[in-house]
Amino acid sequence: MTALILVVDDDPIQRRLLEAMARRFGYNVETAESGEGALARLEASDRPSINLVILDLVMPDLDGMGVLARMRQRDIAVPAIAQTAHGSIEVVISAMRAGATDFVVKPVGAERLQVSIRNALRVDALEDELRRATRRNAGELSFRDIVTRAESMARTVRLAERAAKSNIPVLIEGESGVGKELMARAIQGGSERRGKPFVIVNCGALPETLVESILFGHEKGSFTGATDKHAGKFAEANGGTLFLDEIGELPPEAQVKLLRALQEGEIDPVGARRPVKVDFRLVSATNQNLIELVKAGRFREDLFYRLNVFPISIPPLRARICDVPDLAMRFLARFCVEEGKRIRGLDGDALALLTAYDWPGNVRQLENAMFRAVVLADGDELTVAEFPQIAAQVEGYDVRIPPAPPPIAADPAASAALGLASLDRRDPHSLRLINDSGDVRMLEEIETEAIRFALAHYRGQMSQISRKLGIGRSTLYRKMKDIGIADDMLGDAAA
Repeated sequence: MTALILVVDDDPIQRRLLEAMARRFGYNVETAESGEGALARLEASDRPSINLVILDLVMPDLDGMGVLARMRQRDIAVPAIAQTAHGSIEVVISAMRAGATDFVVKPVGAERLQVSIRNALRVDALEDELRRATRRNAGELSFRDIVTRAESMARTVRLAERAAKSNIPVLIEGESGVGKELMARAIQGGSERRGKPFVIVNCGALPETLVESILFGHEKGSFTGATDKHAGKFAEANGGTLFLDEIGELPPEAQVKLLRALQEGEIDPVGARRPVKVDFRLVSATNQNLIELVKAGRFREDLFYRLNVFPISIPPLRARICDVPDLAMRFLARFCVEEGKRIRGLDGDALALLTAYDWPGNVRQLENAMFRAVVLADGDELTVAEFPQIAAQVEGYDVRIPPAPPPIAADPAASAALGLASLDRRDPHSLRLINDSGDVRMLEEIETEAIRFALAHYRGQMSQISRKLGIGRSTLYRKMKDIGIADDMLGDAAA
């Protein structure tokens, strides 16, 4: 879903201007005419979450600085772009110290505002993903970390919140890839066992001969090869949560011991003389119909009723397609950091494609598709061309393969005449950082090659070249003059 922006300004003309610009950029917009009204809207739990605030600093009663201060006090982690007619250095520093993400001066131009909005949303997505990763590692994920705008998923989350308040066994049902492990972690994060061990066991990946040893542990010398004592997963989860994924794949022998562990709160390690008491919260998950497995004799009926005390069903992604844009942006932020890419988002066509697909592999498939798109992307925005496998399965979309870069002239003299960058032959898009002597090349040489390559790649279109290189046109002209590029090589550059 498109980001929702809250425009806060006591001047109705300014509110309308900012609202019109933000809507033209493709965002949803709400407005507030006072600081108190802005805070009330930010804290409204029964309305869609605000993704960004454009905040006027000079307002009667509660001004912008006061709003930023209260947002920090109330732990409202929404990025804010501050704006005022007085753009002094002191005001800018004060606003940024108060928590503003960016600062614009009235009247702000459309291009400047668009860049500021995109940067703020991208930084917020990255920071949110980093905070989520930190909480995940600490075993403190919460239900707020579950991205959803769908009512069906919201009902599931509310049900899980109720389950988290007790030690009742939970059975999470859903197709592969819907996020059953994330839900289990959120249940732990919302319970009294928050921050305690969270032990994951994939029952479908356990070797049949070692199931009991892995789950319940063994004593030294209890069987051939048991050279050391092993505690087992149940003991590892003592005091915390044990998550048994694909519980339907658990062998019958292990099902008996699992039932005893649930009923008695103790386990029997292989070769042990007496049972061992354990304190754990069991959360199990399955993508199969356990009732059918019970009827087929592949799953114990008494264990099923013991596990199925509090069932939670997670809807597939196709049933909550409105979550796709938010999930895609979360994955984009994470993979851009991992791959060292600077991608500001998805264009309209790519977003429409992702929301038109039914995602049989659910959230995991979307995650993998975004990973592939980030790796393959050459531009600063993901397009349909980065999702050829998805486009091939959606009616009305063509599989677009990005054009190959123009070949480098074989004659070195011809290459120099055209002003092309000296590139690594193994990758036509890479600049050489090492010279023939094995030393790092001078920064001036690398910058010269980048400018020459941009001139050839964008065919002398100076506005586009300066924008893509991130420098002003006057700076670009000066650097070209320093490089010594002749005027007759620029074509229509001066147009």
